Amino acid sequence: MKFNKLPNTDIEVSDICLGTMTFGEQNNEFEGHQQLDYALEQGVNFIDTAELYSVPSRAATYGSTETIIGTWLHKTGNRNKVVLASKIAGPGDYTAHIRTTGYSKKALREALGRSLKRLQTSYLDLYQLHWPTRTTNYFGVRNYSRVEDAQQEDGFLNILETLNDFVKEGKIRHLGISNETAWGAMKFLSEAEKHNLPRMKTIQNPYSLLNRTFEGALAEVSMQENIGLLAYSPLAFGVLSGKYRNGKTPGKGRVTLFPRFDRYSNQQCSSAVELYHNLALENGLTLTQLSLAFVRQQPWVTSCIIGATTMAQLKENIETIHTTLSPEILARIDQINELIPNPAP
Repeated sequence: MKFNKLPNTDIEVSDICLGTMTFGEQNNEFEGHQQLDYALEQGVNFIDTAELYSVPSRAATYGSTETIIGTWLHKTGNRNKVVLASKIAGPGDYTAHIRTTGYSKKALREALGRSLKRLQTSYLDLYQLHWPTRTTNYFGVRNYSRVEDAQQEDGFLNILETLNDFVKEGKIRHLGISNETAWGAMKFLSEAEKHNLPRMKTIQNPYSLLNRTFEGALAEVSMQENIGLLAYSPLAFGVLSGKYRNGKTPGKGRVTLFPRFDRYSNQQCSSAVELYHNLALENGLTLTQLSLAFVRQQPWVTSCIIGATTMAQLKENIETIHTTLSPEILARIDQINELIPNPAP
């Protein structure tokens, strides 16, 4: 396994991070523990979760993923062997069963306390804001469009001051953002510097062969400000594994089970997948190897978050750590992206 420093910290995290949002919905406790055991054996020391999970979010399974990780940590005693990250859920119709108070001081304390209890740990290595509370573009919304009567302010300073209290209490070590824009990232960084508060160390946003929008303003922020990308959906909901090619609908696939997750299922995505699939074949690679290696090789990526519903998928994903793409293959990837640029937002 390869390791990278969590930016501006002394923590080393594996190049591959185990995403866990299937635990509690598509994977039961036994399967979740099996994935955690195997990932740790292979050198994966970074685990990402959220109070929202499992996905799709619903009251009946709220917090189930953290609960499964917590029973594994309790059973194995492996807390000191892993870097553990979680998130507080943002506002929305689909999170009304969790809370409706955004990132208020009370909400942050409540969310963190519940997560720590479910995870059966006294602290988190990284605590992240799952998405902005202001109205902006994220979760597949391609462009920013200001809505005059919508919420426009996140309360950056109040959030940072509250999170700083948790740092002082020893409940969290470092802070991160997720599904954030370049403006939001810079606002958090400037407020932290102005008021001598902890800065955001990471940003967890989508990044894949089908969605390279991070390479705009956010990549510059990442490199100039040393805020590392934790790349999620590197296989685009499994579309870049090739399992949905030619109209296939695998029974346990997320897109099959939950058709509303269609962000990467349009015709342009399908056309791009075919081109990437052919490029992989020409070079003796699988589409999964091509897709994950591309993400891992980018200089702004601190860790690539993988997820799986089967052990075979997990093993294949982790094995891609041994795949390195040549400059020639990377150039071919850029040519395809120029032909069909960012077919999914």
